[in-house]
Amino acid sequence: MKYRLRLFITGYTSHSRRAIENLRLICERDLVEMYEVEVIDILEHPQLAENEKIMATPTLVKKLPEPVRKLIGDLSSREKVLIGLDFLPAHAAPALPQAEEKI
Repeated sequence: MKYRLRLFITGYTSHSRRAIENLRLICERDLVEMYEVEVIDILEHPQLAENEKIMATPTLVKKLPEPVRKLIGDLSSREKVLIGLDFLPAHAAPALPQAEEKI
């Protein structure tokens, strides 16, 4: 099974770059070659953001496998990202080390 992810950002700000790097680390560690990531700058592609109803950035959208899930923030909490996107059951969360408390 391959995960299809879209990360919506607003320009390449420090906040956007942090979200991109956090997502890269999570994917490399936890999804190991089972993922496809598309980074979309809404300043360059506003219609894509409108189609997905993106209201804030950075926003990560898991398109596949369904159900679709969305997370807003810099993705700094690996645990919350994995649970929020249904990659990990909520009861398994305490076993994971976390980088920070916020997503």
